[in-house]
Amino acid sequence: MSSTTPITPVVQVALEKPAKVARVMATESALVLLDTLQKKYGQLMFFQSGGCCDGSSPMCYQRGEMQVSDHDVYLGNIGETPFYMGHDQFEYWKHTQLIIDVVNGMGGMFSLDNGTGKRFLTRSRLFTDEENNWLEKNVLIRPQTGTVS
Repeated sequence: MSSTTPITPVVQVALEKPAKVARVMATESALVLLDTLQKKYGQLMFFQSGGCCDGSSPMCYQRGEMQVSDHDVYLGNIGETPFYMGHDQFEYWKHTQLIIDVVNGMGGMFSLDNGTGKRFLTRSRLFTDEENNWLEKNVLIRPQTGTVS
C-alpha cells in the first residue's frame, strides 16, 4: 500500500426504516457460555425479572423449567434460546437494547450459570428514535409458552 492511496471515509446514513431491530443480543463470550450450558443441559431459556436479589441478572433455565406467564414479554432469541422479561420490568427497559454479556463471578442462585465461575450480565444501550419507531410498529410473535422451539 503506497502512502498516496486515498482513504475512503466511513459515512453513517440515518435510515428511514431500520432493518430488523433486536431487543436482545449477546456478546461472543455470552454465546460461548450459552453453548457450554446447552451441551450440558439441552434446550435453554432466559428470563429477566425486576425482582430483588437476582432480578438484575438474566436467569438461564432449562427450557420448560420455568413457566412463562401471558404477561411476560418475549424479547427475541439469542441463537436458539428465547429471552423473556417480566412485564413490569419491560416497561422500564422497553427503550433499551439488552446486550447479554459474561463476567467472572457467581451466577444467580437458580440460574444454570451458577457454579461455572462466570455469570451472565445484562448491559444495555438506548434505542435511537428511528429504532423505537420501528419497534412500535413491529411486534415480535411470541412462541408458545413453556414449549419454545
